[in-house]
Amino acid sequence: MISKFNKNADRRKRHERVRNKISGTAARPRLNVYRSVANIYAQIIDDEKGVTLVAASTLEEEIKGQLADLDKKGAAALVGKVIAERALDKDIKAVVFDRGGYLYTGRVQALAEAAREAGLEF
Repeated sequence: MISKFNKNADRRKRHERVRNKISGTAARPRLNVYRSVANIYAQIIDDEKGVTLVAASTLEEEIKGQLADLDKKGAAALVGKVIAERALDKDIKAVVFDRGGYLYTGRVQALAEAAREAGLEF
């Protein structure tokens, strides 16, 4: 049951349900998304080894400098583009998308679509 009092706990439950079904491998790592009120973070993770292969967020200096005239959706799209470029530099072409228990709309959707446009397959 979804609670109106603790949305983050409900999101974590949804995320656990999804994580029981998907896992990142060496051939197809997991693209995980986390969004806070002000920022958005993305990681590409190999769950078999337990390592983060690539990461990007709006807190990085490289990305921060480009955020001046962007809204939150635009910032998410920029993070999606950057993570896809970094993944392709490491020869990661296909990933499994893990939306982190969030609905596939808004910033999460913008990040995913930008990553697809930049060349990631999922």
